[in-house]
Amino acid sequence: MKKISVIGSGFIAKGIVQLLESSPSYSLEKILTRSNIGSRKDFPCYEKLTNNLDELIEHSDLIVECTGDAIYAADSIDKILKASLPVVTMNAEFHVTCGSYFVGKGLLTEAEGDQPGVLAMLNEEALSMGFKPLVYANMKGFLAHNPTEEDMKFWADKQGFSVDMTTSFTDGTKVQIEQTLVANGLGADIAQDGLIGLENDDTWEGGALLAKKAKELGRPISDYLISPAVKPGVFIVAEHSDAHHIGLSNYKMGNGPFFVLDRPYHLCYFEIIKTIDRVLQGRGILLDNNEVPTISTATIAKRDLKAGESIKKGIGSFDVRGIAVKIKEHKNHVPIGLMKDVVLKRDIAEGSIVTFDDVEVPASLALTAWKNIEKNLFSV
Repeated sequence: MKKISVIGSGFIAKGIVQLLESSPSYSLEKILTRSNIGSRKDFPCYEKLTNNLDELIEHSDLIVECTGDAIYAADSIDKILKASLPVVTMNAEFHVTCGSYFVGKGLLTEAEGDQPGVLAMLNEEALSMGFKPLVYANMKGFLAHNPTEEDMKFWADKQGFSVDMTTSFTDGTKVQIEQTLVANGLGADIAQDGLIGLENDDTWEGGALLAKKAKELGRPISDYLISPAVKPGVFIVAEHSDAHHIGLSNYKMGNGPFFVLDRPYHLCYFEIIKTIDRVLQGRGILLDNNEVPTISTATIAKRDLKAGESIKKGIGSFDVRGIAVKIKEHKNHVPIGLMKDVVLKRDIAEGSIVTFDDVEVPASLALTAWKNIEKNLFSV
């Protein structure tokens, strides 16, 4: 029986731990947490918690990383891959910040469950059926770029999430990160900084509009729809050869020229097991950020920021949010995954993209990795 360990002790980690504990196929070994173990007696399988990464590695055949922290994940994943263990992540934040640095250094893949992994799975199905994807789309129910702290605390308590997580969902940072990973991993582009984000209650109608934009650009795009009416899943808008339009019409797929393949749900930690199966069965990676990515999630100021201010954490912040950008058009921008414990060197106006000239970013492997990624891209 293969031994699986988990890094993280938040919402996603709790769910996958409970599933692994009852799995007939896998043995849950260790759970790495940064928190005080003595204060976590309410956590499932409390006795398997550890603060020691080496202990986790020693007892594992595969490790699931789901902290949502790019900087912490970079250090952990580097050590795990050097130990020749496979890593399955639910951490798009890590991938778009520094994951490309680790491509080719071992088996590292994002999992099904969150939108990028589900889109990667749907893309495999689409390609196997002869479809030619034009749009890789996320479905988002609500967006408010600058929500209040009071509102975020209310919704965090109501939904059982952290305030940081709730804020990153609400202000769009999360969807921008997810669609950045989708663009890089599936070979797509973006139509504009910050994506289009059409407001449309119909995936067929909205999808067709996005597909027309992709046709204008001459390449597939990664984007999203906003609608409280759509289910929180994903969809692909694709073309197919004329010879199959009648067949697709007969199967209630419409008359073309665009066809929508949708997955109207994503079940996060419930689906991680499928990617664990994939890896251990030798079927390779599902999704990574590409060795030479073209899209990043940059940091943009939500308000006027002043020199000397510090930002504890960018993702889920009330000071900044993330937007998808083309790296070559925004040289020197700071990926939002690196905006942790930074100090402002000068004033930054609301709406401006934050650059490395604006802030002091603490040294880390994630920072070194990003600089290496950026250097490689600009040398191509």
